[in-house]
Amino acid sequence: MIGVRRESGLMKKDGGDGFKSLRGSRIAAAIFVGLLVGCVFAFFYPDGFFVIHHQLAISDSEVVTSSCETSERINILKSEFVSASEKNAELKRQIRGLTEKLRLAEQGKDNAQKEVLVLGEQQKAGPFGTVKASRTNPTVIPGESANPRLAKILEKVAVNRELIVTLANSNVKEALEVWYTNIKKVGISNYLVFALDKEIATLCEANDVPFYRKLETDTSFDSVAKTGGNHAVSGLKFRILREFLQLGYSVLLSDVDIVYLQNPFDYLYRDSDVESMTDGHDNMTAYGFNDVFDEPAMGWARYAHTMRLWVYNSGFFYIRPTLPSIELLDRVANRLARENAWDQAVFNEELFFPSHPGYEGLHASRRTMDYYMFMNSKTLFKTVRKDSNLRKLKPVIIHVNYHPDKLERMKGVVDYYVNGKKDALDSFPDGSV
Repeated sequence: MIGVRRESGLMKKDGGDGFKSLRGSRIAAAIFVGLLVGCVFAFFYPDGFFVIHHQLAISDSEVVTSSCETSERINILKSEFVSASEKNAELKRQIRGLTEKLRLAEQGKDNAQKEVLVLGEQQKAGPFGTVKASRTNPTVIPGESANPRLAKILEKVAVNRELIVTLANSNVKEALEVWYTNIKKVGISNYLVFALDKEIATLCEANDVPFYRKLETDTSFDSVAKTGGNHAVSGLKFRILREFLQLGYSVLLSDVDIVYLQNPFDYLYRDSDVESMTDGHDNMTAYGFNDVFDEPAMGWARYAHTMRLWVYNSGFFYIRPTLPSIELLDRVANRLARENAWDQAVFNEELFFPSHPGYEGLHASRRTMDYYMFMNSKTLFKTVRKDSNLRKLKPVIIHVNYHPDKLERMKGVVDYYVNGKKDALDSFPDGSV
């Protein structure tokens, strides 16, 4: 019993020590594992595990918050984009405006420099009411290379570097005979017929009339020159006149349906690029008037004032050899080559239309001739022949431009003014039949 107890006691004693040993091993292992896990977490989560979770929580909350703010931010960005677009458009407009101002400034500078070169040094303005601008542009330097053959003829024919020029083909042969016959009677020597066909050249040569004809090899406008009607031939003159001006000569361009009663060179002012007779028949229509247009629907502003002027006649005008004059001829010739237009309409449009967007007007000076001295046939047959005082006037020329029966009326004018037949004009109606 005692032995058993000893064994039991021994066993108890051994069992207690084993248990204590085993528990100590487990604690050591737990501590080791804890240290190991701590090292692992310390390595992978240096800022702490709960901090990461806290940040994730914060991040999740921010995502939720940002989703609410995104729409507001988009609206703000849209608003800013619209504002930036408007500012950009405004800047573009300002750039365009500045660019246009710069262009105009450069153009003005260029024009000013050209004006100084042409007119001389800049001048100061004088006292009020004493300033008068010059309208007489300088003539070009003659260039005989433009047409040496024509230049030799003009040296013989022209007086003071000016002459009368007409274009004619065989269609106007009889009118041409009346034309140069009366020029000779007046005593004018500086005139020239631009013969457009051989028949006219032969006629002029036989009657001692100065003429010029292009060489047979020049076929640039042969068909129109030989067979063209009045308007077709009239369109050619602007190209032809250019050579005269290039050579430095002033030209009094004349249609053939004109009767000369005095020397026109005695009545010219020569102060403008173009000096032309008018299709007007009184002071208003010839020299211009204020025409009021009435539009009742506009109420208080129903009356609009307009300026009216009857056109210059492109069949009789004096043109000086200046740059604006040559530019006028070029403009008209170019348009007539492209358009189916009346030369007189184009002539006036280029001479009078002002500069405007898309179009640069011609800067040529002009003068309207005295409509009683340089008379059209409407003025003669509607007014002058019926007025006892006006019948006593002796015009410089009479242009039968308003009537188709040209030859008969030309002969009637000669009979009345040259041959003294007082009733020579009575049988003609005012207008055409």
